[in-house]
Amino acid sequence: MNIPLKINKYPLNTIGETYFLNIRFLLIVCVVAGNLLEPLIQQSIAAHHLFVWIFSFHMPLFVLVTGYFARFNLHGPAGSQMLRHIALQYILFQSIYSVLDYTIFRVPHITHSFFAPYLLLWFLAGHIVWRLLLISLRMFTFKQQLIVSLALGLGVGLLPVDGVWLALSRTLIYFPFFIVGYHLHVDKIISFFQHYRRSIAIGSIAFMILFFDLNLPLVIGWFYGNQTFVQLGVNSWTGMLYRLCMYMLQCVASIGFLALVPIGAHYITELGRRTLYVFLLHGLLVRAIETTGILHQFNTPLEIVILLVFAILIAVLLAQPQVKHWTSRLVEPSIPQPLYSMIHYVQRHTLFQKQS
Repeated sequence: MNIPLKINKYPLNTIGETYFLNIRFLLIVCVVAGNLLEPLIQQSIAAHHLFVWIFSFHMPLFVLVTGYFARFNLHGPAGSQMLRHIALQYILFQSIYSVLDYTIFRVPHITHSFFAPYLLLWFLAGHIVWRLLLISLRMFTFKQQLIVSLALGLGVGLLPVDGVWLALSRTLIYFPFFIVGYHLHVDKIISFFQHYRRSIAIGSIAFMILFFDLNLPLVIGWFYGNQTFVQLGVNSWTGMLYRLCMYMLQCVASIGFLALVPIGAHYITELGRRTLYVFLLHGLLVRAIETTGILHQFNTPLEIVILLVFAILIAVLLAQPQVKHWTSRLVEPSIPQPLYSMIHYVQRHTLFQKQS
């Protein structure tokens, strides 16, 4: 017998929640597109520029959206259940991807360890840490939390450890966006975009065109966020300055993307409810496609556009209710009865000791 996880769902009763579901689906499309484009960035200028553009906003915004929805279940029993739920997903999919990689995919330069999240699974490990960090900072004001998170994001590049381990580098670099998302006043954001949507979008696009035109010697590792300053080839002060510039670039690119997202209810709103399925399952499709070698046949701008259409189709397909019906036990697993009983016993025993 399994005990299903009962996690409080966020109430979709305001235009803010609708807007953020729209954002979430469009971002997962960008995640799929980025993973399809990544093998091509060394051979196609179009793929490289598009990949950098996507990476300039899609992870910061995904973390921001995750922080926004965390406000509904950060504390109390719902928060504890959510942490266990994410941890179980991480253990399960880390095992699945590692086994498939070892037997089928054979992706180079991958460390197989629960302490080194497999590719996209760093986000699950990071999500756990973001929640725990925010809970530990609950006594601070928003500004104080933001200052602490920025200090952590800048300082993590100084640590003498590989940034891949425990996804520590990415987790701390993106923590400020989780803080902002958690405290975000959505109504004010929507009102702002309703008045200045066109000018913001044009300004952001112009800024990104200028950024690409300058052809700055910025290695792609700055966009990944999984390397230390030493690994990126810069000293401490230069590294922190570069990271601050990256934060500014990501903010500008993110604002521009947000201005393009539809605000009201839309077809993608319903799909936005099931982005978890796209996130955890699309890697299997992408890795399977990559092993065939067909991705390296895409070089011209037209072929890159075709690849983007394919990314959209993958995201739409995996966000269908039928996929959720077929794979829900895998993507949203239940805690086995013995494990659930053990966790419940530990929690009660700990609470009793505290009261004594």
